[in-house]
Amino acid sequence: MSLTARRIRSAASVRTRVERRRFLGIGTASAAAVALGTGLFSATASAEPADKKRDYPFTLGVASGDPTEDGFVLWTRLAPDPLAADGKGGMPDRPITVEYQVALDSRFRRIVHRGSAEASPELGHSVHPEITGLASGREYYYRFRAMGDVSPIGTTRTAPPASSMAGSLSFAFASCQKWDQGHYTAYEHMAQEDLDLVLHLGDYIYEYPIEGDLRGSVPDHLLVETTQLKHYRVRYALYKSDVHLQNAHARFPWLVVPDDHEVDNNWADEISQDDDPSAEFLQRRADAFQAYYENMPLRRSSMPVGPDMGLHRRISYGRLADFTMLDTRQYRDDQACSGRLEDDCDARFDRNRSILGERQRKWLLDGFSGSPARWQILGNQSPMTQTDNTPGEGASVWMDPWDGYAADRERVLDAAVQRDVRNLVVVTGDRHQNYAVDLKADYRDEKAPTVATEFVGTSISTNGDGEDLGEQGRRFLEANPHFAFVNEQRGYVRCTVSPEEWRTDFRVVPYVTQQGAPVSTRASFTVADGTPGVVQRP
Repeated sequence: MSLTARRIRSAASVRTRVERRRFLGIGTASAAAVALGTGLFSATASAEPADKKRDYPFTLGVASGDPTEDGFVLWTRLAPDPLAADGKGGMPDRPITVEYQVALDSRFRRIVHRGSAEASPELGHSVHPEITGLASGREYYYRFRAMGDVSPIGTTRTAPPASSMAGSLSFAFASCQKWDQGHYTAYEHMAQEDLDLVLHLGDYIYEYPIEGDLRGSVPDHLLVETTQLKHYRVRYALYKSDVHLQNAHARFPWLVVPDDHEVDNNWADEISQDDDPSAEFLQRRADAFQAYYENMPLRRSSMPVGPDMGLHRRISYGRLADFTMLDTRQYRDDQACSGRLEDDCDARFDRNRSILGERQRKWLLDGFSGSPARWQILGNQSPMTQTDNTPGEGASVWMDPWDGYAADRERVLDAAVQRDVRNLVVVTGDRHQNYAVDLKADYRDEKAPTVATEFVGTSISTNGDGEDLGEQGRRFLEANPHFAFVNEQRGYVRCTVSPEEWRTDFRVVPYVTQQGAPVSTRASFTVADGTPGVVQRP
């Protein structure tokens, strides 16, 4: 890193640490205890939606995330004018008190937790209260009150007790939701599922200028690339204005992690796609991370400090499963061979190259050793499997996913075997296609054993309607014998896990360029406990 970049990074870190102490928006709360009545919430408070009340502050909805056995983090962001060009959402330059309640029932007659948090302009008037002291393995209702209005009601769940073996776990994962390329119909259907949680694996927004009018016109200040904090705030507000996305957030707790388009396509640590000056890119990354935190149900441990953000973390679901959310952007080496699709690139096998960084990789592998979970689930941004794009001799692969960091892939998969991981399943976004694949110990050895399983999920809307199986998908199936399935429609992936079996259902919609598409299960696969690899089911 250059001296200039280090100085900017250090100054940003000091500034943000000060703001972190003053403006966390975490909140204070009463001890968790059952109470009757509405408590802090006035009976005259309005719950009118934004289209009926001009100054309604909860236009971006509510959310929860990162559940533990006794709690979760809640989220909302006040924005009566969410697309305001200055990124302030129509809010004043002063803190606003936000009250919240957690209850056992939707009418809030049995309140178990209440408190307040400060929504500060420094954090885009967002709040992230962390709730503890609740019963494990059960559903809760929550809501906020601010500026004389009451938010929509959200539902969320705590994880089961750490020592318990839950009988089942149901979750969905999704990624890649370019707003101007399709409607979020998949979220409409996801919100009607019976799920314990949702994983979002990156590309929540896209940094490019909004193009076309498929979903209607937008203000001129959205027709630029996001490079500054105000741009990012408005971009998130546009995406989060979608009612189906809001409903899916309000329905389940989410585990979120960004990929590249939340910052700059194909970025790698301190290196931008276009080789912008390091100091300039680090400032952009700091702004992007701040806006990401402001708009996601993340705990204080993930609050960015300048251009750095704590994103890799582990969420336990009793002894049934561990969710390990990876960060494959912030610590990686630059892409090999100019980052392009390449037939021959020896650099991608260099053992000194890493997509995780040494410290995160050690943390991941140590977690393998210390976990009692039956299923180890990696939340991953881009495909871990080899994705050969051309049938025949050799391998033509992209350098941005794990193919460009083959030694890191082999180290992780080898460690899972050596450390007796019983079941390793990787769930992945990025590719705008559905895959069910076997993960091999070494893709250069045709006889290498299957050591884990990967399911790659398609996009919510990116690339428009898609098709069942196109030319590229057929090439993948021919060139990659470890692929059991490819599909190129839009949708999400639903996973149901028990101690004995994992089941994956690829849920797809036939179109997204119009609203109202039905959903169906295109294919289903299972993984048996103790037997890596996919088996297709009726």
